[in-house]
Amino acid sequence: MVKKIVGIIVGILVILMAMGCGRRDSAQQQRSVEKKELTYWCATNPQEVKLARELVDEWNRIHKDVPVKLQTLPASQSSEEALLAAIAGNTTPDICSNMWPGAMDEFISAGGLVRLDTFPDFWPYILERVSEDQLKTFQARDGGHYQIPWKTNPIMVFYNKRIFKKAGVKAPLETYSQFLDAAEKIVRDFDGDGQADYWMLYRDIKPIWWQRLFDYYPFYICASGGKTLFKGDKIDFDNDASVKVFQFFRTMYQKGYMPVAQFQGDQFLAGRLAAQISGPWLVAYIQKFAPEGFEYGIMPIPRPDDYKGPIYTYGDPKNISIFKTTKYPRQAWKFAQWLISRHADLRLLEICDQIPIRKNLLNDSTFAAYFKKKPQMTVFARQAPFTRGVDGVADLKEIFNAISQEYEASVIYGRRTAREAVKRAVKRVKVIREWNRQ
Repeated sequence: MVKKIVGIIVGILVILMAMGCGRRDSAQQQRSVEKKELTYWCATNPQEVKLARELVDEWNRIHKDVPVKLQTLPASQSSEEALLAAIAGNTTPDICSNMWPGAMDEFISAGGLVRLDTFPDFWPYILERVSEDQLKTFQARDGGHYQIPWKTNPIMVFYNKRIFKKAGVKAPLETYSQFLDAAEKIVRDFDGDGQADYWMLYRDIKPIWWQRLFDYYPFYICASGGKTLFKGDKIDFDNDASVKVFQFFRTMYQKGYMPVAQFQGDQFLAGRLAAQISGPWLVAYIQKFAPEGFEYGIMPIPRPDDYKGPIYTYGDPKNISIFKTTKYPRQAWKFAQWLISRHADLRLLEICDQIPIRKNLLNDSTFAAYFKKKPQMTVFARQAPFTRGVDGVADLKEIFNAISQEYEASVIYGRRTAREAVKRAVKRVKVIREWNRQ
């Protein structure tokens, strides 16, 4: 009897020990799963949050061994500041999809990013999606690739069809002369009240650096045949293309085709502006807020009269990077591939109305239904291969600020000639770079 009782007790102890081991194993497995979690930061606008949440949920349903935790970028004056602060504090996520190429030099210099072309399958995967020409524009100064080209928003010219028709103007306006001639016909007093009924174009006159991304910079990229401000580490905008752009906008203000004023509200949708410089996000905005009967068209950035060649513009790109703090770079790379898959690119179009940086977008059956439903977006998809980003040099915001101040003095207030202003801008940029290197 005693032996039987002892046997029962031993049996119970064995079962309890097994259960304990099981719980420990289970806990260890749970910790293991938690350790493999990736953190993904996306932009804060509602459309991109919706897209990111959907893609993360789909990933997590399939990849339970490497789940992804979604967070929006921390609040800050800019996403670049938030990311630099995170790099300095060693609190970066594993992956982020709101990387502005203009800040890449600072991120790389701070040692914050994984060099992506060290992954064995980087080149075949990326070149299947992006042309070599476009990929080269995102290459770092050390020759490496730290960003995955994700999306672009080609800057183009929207125009009000009713105003154009009333003035007898036919679109597209391809050259500076055509644009100025159209402005002469449009900026007139049609109703006889002593005031012009329409402005040809409006730009905010405040000399803030990012304002130049919607006037001087896309026009400079166009006028120069696809150049950016730098060639390698050398200043490359001290040329006739820059002068022509300054002179074009200077003439627009001098002749009164653009107002030296600050407007409240959307004057384009209000029918007071004949044209507006913007990106594809304006299509969804117009469809949502335009008054009934509002008709618009989209045309490329106009070029100097003597320009020959492809029509380029600024692409306002945002890309994807992996941070060096990640413990799982290979898994992060796989998740990045998921974010630029055909399925994800289709959802980027459908949810955000933004253009994936992808070859043969208009010939791919995956996207055919979307472009059939939104034919206006085909204009941007066609322009997308002919876009440029910004140089990945340090101090880019200060550089654009210097250009903005000279733009204000010459273009808006006519204090100096276009050529003088460009020379002064180049000189100021040299001083900024030399000063910050000390």
